[in-house]
Amino acid sequence: MTLCCLQILCGIVFANWASHKLNTMKQNFTIIAAFVMLSSFTIFAGINDVVNAIKTGNAASVSRYFDNTVEITLNGKSVNYSKAQAEVVLKDFFANNSVKSFTILHQGESGGAEFCIGTLTTSNGTYRTTLNLKQKGDKQTLQEIKFEK
Repeated sequence: MTLCCLQILCGIVFANWASHKLNTMKQNFTIIAAFVMLSSFTIFAGINDVVNAIKTGNAASVSRYFDNTVEITLNGKSVNYSKAQAEVVLKDFFANNSVKSFTILHQGESGGAEFCIGTLTTSNGTYRTTLNLKQKGDKQTLQEIKFEK
């Protein structure tokens, strides 16, 4: 009888231990899944803010994401500008090209860098627009904007 009781007791202890391990694994999986989902959202938060600012033609909001220097391509000509100069160039572009809409064609991420390709429709025509952002510390910074007719 004692051997039977010992086997039952061992079975109960093992079942409790296995149940605890399974719950711990479920909790760990849930935490990891939540972290991955939130970090993916955070990664695209910067580029989504830039896209929303472009949709409204708001150069000041776009400039919040500028790196110290920004490459802007307009009419096939690429120039590196300081943060302040780039904001003036972008403000001038939006003043001369009232934004009607911006549609994302493709968006992605690779190695801490994000990109977005879209169609910007303005009062003066349609531009294929490319945005390139890079992770710098805890912030996404806009490295390059291309407006190609």
